[in-house]
Amino acid sequence: MYRMKIEKPENYSFDIGPMGAIGEQGSLLLRVNRNCPWNMCLFCDVYKGRKFEYRSNEEIKRDIDVIEFLSDEINRASLDIGFGGEIAPEVINAMILGNPEIYGRTVDPKTRNSRLSSLFNIVHWLSYGGKTVFLQDANALIMRTHELSDVIRYLREKFPSIERITSYARSKTCAQKSLEELKELSQAGLSRLLVGLESGYEPVLEYMQKGVTAEDHVKAGTKIVESGTYLVEFVMPGLGSKKYSKRHILETARVLNEIEPNLIRIRSLAIQENSPLHERWKSGEFEQPTDDQMVNEIRLLIEKLDFDCKIETGQLTNILFELEGSLPRDREKMLKIIEQYKSKPLMERLGFRLERYLEYYIPFVEEQGKLDHILKQQIKEAVESLKKESPDAETKVEQAISTMKGKCIP
Repeated sequence: MYRMKIEKPENYSFDIGPMGAIGEQGSLLLRVNRNCPWNMCLFCDVYKGRKFEYRSNEEIKRDIDVIEFLSDEINRASLDIGFGGEIAPEVINAMILGNPEIYGRTVDPKTRNSRLSSLFNIVHWLSYGGKTVFLQDANALIMRTHELSDVIRYLREKFPSIERITSYARSKTCAQKSLEELKELSQAGLSRLLVGLESGYEPVLEYMQKGVTAEDHVKAGTKIVESGTYLVEFVMPGLGSKKYSKRHILETARVLNEIEPNLIRIRSLAIQENSPLHERWKSGEFEQPTDDQMVNEIRLLIEKLDFDCKIETGQLTNILFELEGSLPRDREKMLKIIEQYKSKPLMERLGFRLERYLEYYIPFVEEQGKLDHILKQQIKEAVESLKKESPDAETKVEQAISTMKGKCIP
């Protein structure tokens, strides 16, 4: 067992938000504001019912100090019990068991959970080398530029091992920042911005209540690129519904060709049960495209992009989540993967889709206790319809998949 320095109770936890970021699995989570300042997008359910809160630099720096303290304690514990600085499970167990007044079951459950979450977040981060940080929650750039720069510099001073600092940002917010402000953030050490472009088509942006125009997207994106910050733009196939499917992608490609971001992450639409869009889909107002239709959109997007960039589809809302490469070099390779999938008979494609989602979604659904009778019955009917090659097999499979996606996004 290992005894920590027993100081003030607030030294053992820091604020962590509900959502990390795709591609930031090994990152420390540092919450610079709470929830989303916009919070109107129809397809998003993450922050609905939660009030946006602007955190002060004093609060954020206190959290950074806690992270430094706990990081030092983890390292000391590893050395003390003979692991030479290695982040091993035995080290963490020694810390937890050796400090019952901090992590024991007699501690208030909410306080204990917060402390354990903080400890595990740092352990996870250090196990990846302590090199990357993700600034939570939905839009760190809503902070005043000089305050955010101050936080970033403080963070880098405390942890010289940091190689990359990443944040989500809204196009509207970035468009309102001057180029000089964005350069200041880049020079302070903000490495990468993740922007939810989603669509470049005005009717889709308006319908989804994104609070941004295609012009805003272009203005923000081009300034970010010029500032020297690595830009990742998220695109959402399916967001245009069946009605605007092609126009949604063509206009999105046009906007991206103007911006020329470093990376495009494709995250196909998954309508969440608690999102405002779910009610519009259930009522029939919004027609959700099938996975095959969204694959067609991805193919069209890849065909229309005409600048050097990377493309990733690693998010599990994409049925072909192995698509990855650089344009224009890997265009034909990615299109070939799509064509190989599209050339399969319908029943084979349906079986592939259902099997893939069952493999990757069900563990998350079970973990959250959402594998209810309705979903079990839908899965059973989908499997049986495929065995019989029933005329309604596509409907049954899409119904089961939509329910799985609606319950969680892994």
